[in-house]
Amino acid sequence: MFAGYKYFRGIYHAFFLTILIVLVGTTGFIAIEGWSLLESFYMTIITITTVGFMEVRPLSDAGRIFTAFLILTSFGTIAYAVSTITSYLASGDLKKFRKELRSEKSVQRMENHTIVCGYGRVGKQAAKELLYYGKSVVVIEKEDLLVSDVPDGLAIIHGDSTSDDVLVKAGIQNASALITALPKDTDNLFVVLSAHALNSKLKIIARSSDVSTVKKLKVAGADNVIMPDTVGGAHMASLVVTPDLMEFIDLIKVSGKSSVNLEEISFDQLPGEFKSCTIQQLEEKTKSGCNVIGYRSSNGEYNINPNLQTKIEPGSKLFVLGNPDQIKKLNTAFGI
Repeated sequence: MFAGYKYFRGIYHAFFLTILIVLVGTTGFIAIEGWSLLESFYMTIITITTVGFMEVRPLSDAGRIFTAFLILTSFGTIAYAVSTITSYLASGDLKKFRKELRSEKSVQRMENHTIVCGYGRVGKQAAKELLYYGKSVVVIEKEDLLVSDVPDGLAIIHGDSTSDDVLVKAGIQNASALITALPKDTDNLFVVLSAHALNSKLKIIARSSDVSTVKKLKVAGADNVIMPDTVGGAHMASLVVTPDLMEFIDLIKVSGKSSVNLEEISFDQLPGEFKSCTIQQLEEKTKSGCNVIGYRSSNGEYNINPNLQTKIEPGSKLFVLGNPDQIKKLNTAFGI
């Protein structure tokens, strides 16, 4: 269906009814008065528009009755058409349609983007954070959104996230990650199944409200399952038990307002000269001042505060801590 049908639906109906009135009027004058097609069409137009021109020819009694009904019928139709167009222009639907059209065109050009299913509290925050980090984001939302709720740079696809067609429309074949943050666990489970089937290489992060659903989501293909209520409660409890520690952890979470940043760098992001060297050699070559505080080996094992003689191997990841200037210097050295 045409992308803007829901916005133009009223206009389509008004246009259809107007054409129907013209056809009925033209056919009626031909059948009742025996006029030509052009005469009947012209008489219909001047009748339904109530311009007040003279009749094409004198009307018979049957013709006058037909014309009276045509005027009554067309008056309501024209009034409906005018009110529909006025309402469309005043409601901001035109702006919404243009934004949606731009979003769909931009999605077609996207690669390695993140799809966020659901634009509620969790989905909105996830999209906001991803945009801050310069990631391309496509949001799938069933409900209509106010233009003011959609920040610049965010592509919106209106539709049901559980539909394969909608996921394809969001560019799932070219996406690198998907976050499903729908309110119902059953919907999130269905999205995970569909997304994994459409793109097996996709990194999938799912929201869950019930602990019993976590295992099902992981079996379905989710790489990570987040329970916002549990995470929020645990965080608040930690603020009571170890407030200073939690404040420090919050500080290094790269929230955009922090003076300290934590960066994740994969082996593939390293230039050739930095690959297969030790952590100490890497720090000496970059001279960024950053500290490697974590290392994940190719088999998935994590090493906190790794030995400086640890050799960086293919498939591994480094977790680097530093202030914004140091992180920027490190990224420049790596060409990131």
